[in-house]
Amino acid sequence: MKKEHEEYIDSFADKLPQPIIAELKEVIPSEVTKEQLNKILEKVSSLYNRARVHPGECVGLVSAESIGEPGTQMTLNTFHFAGVSEMNVTTGLPRIIEVFDSRKEISTPTMEIHFHGATAKDTDAVKKFAAKIKETKVADLVSEYSVNIFEQTLKIKFDSEVLSDHELSTKEMAKLFKIKAKGFEISTTDNEIIFKHKGKAEEVKEVYALKEKIGVIKIKGLKGIKQVLPVKRDEELIILTAGTNLKEILAMPEVDIQRTTTNDIYEVYEVLGIEAARQAIINEVYKVIEAQGLNVNVRHVMLVSDIMCASGTVKGITRYGVVSEKASVLARASFETPIKHLITAALEGEVDYLTSVVENVMINQPVPIGTGLPSLVTKMK
Repeated sequence: MKKEHEEYIDSFADKLPQPIIAELKEVIPSEVTKEQLNKILEKVSSLYNRARVHPGECVGLVSAESIGEPGTQMTLNTFHFAGVSEMNVTTGLPRIIEVFDSRKEISTPTMEIHFHGATAKDTDAVKKFAAKIKETKVADLVSEYSVNIFEQTLKIKFDSEVLSDHELSTKEMAKLFKIKAKGFEISTTDNEIIFKHKGKAEEVKEVYALKEKIGVIKIKGLKGIKQVLPVKRDEELIILTAGTNLKEILAMPEVDIQRTTTNDIYEVYEVLGIEAARQAIINEVYKVIEAQGLNVNVRHVMLVSDIMCASGTVKGITRYGVVSEKASVLARASFETPIKHLITAALEGEVDYLTSVVENVMINQPVPIGTGLPSLVTKMK
């Protein structure tokens, strides 16, 4: 772009914000004339001014309406991913409620793992990676357990085909069990491991406890990734998972960390910080809204996620989250459990300065919005 054009765009710095000016410099072609450039900038300025919020506009209420009204038309169903019943993903209203309540345990945690250049097109490499990250527990390999109460032994029989698929032998497995099986003698055959209790004959409970303990030992893979599914998207292969483990996945060299995502907001917050969590909330909610074919301006969603993340941690829109931090007693009482809030406020001697919308509606005063914001002061003679 020509130097004088850039300078002319910079002269609009008082009318337009910096990110828009930077974007204009990128997208406006260098062959435009001065008149065309002027027209473009005037048009952008007028659109920007139209998009701005008027002073005194009740943005919170407008956002609540704009999300709530189409939310009532959402379907309550969940759909399947790629025709595989293992990959259920919650969508629709339940998903939006889950995100806005910022639940620690979400019903269907899932990840989308993307790869760098050559790996993304290499089917074998992606399949190998999928097998490597899938969490495999001892219980997945066992074909039968048998407990002998008189001899106090636990016999675990493995499926030999599955063992060879995972390139494991019973001897290697026995090594893994040494720590968990204190007080037991361990012996192995080709596809069996036998635990014999060294203690007294009446301690049957311990043999059963050992059976439970051993089933959940992780042999390989990443904790939490229960299912993996390589899928072709556009020209490249990606992996969808049931269960998430963002921290360990991002540490792997073949993964493209720029595009790999999880739908667990708390995990994003813990691994990548509050700004990333804010963006994740916007993306997750907007994804649901788009999938339902609804039309909600993204700025309403942005406002909600800003409020959820403003304190530096992710807080849900619940009586324990965002609502509990409101300064006004009446506003807190209007949400849920009103008597509890009013009694607590009375015991603490709280004062409500009636600065916001809800509390003024409750006591029938003009609301401080729009024309209710300015107040007149007259000089008395």
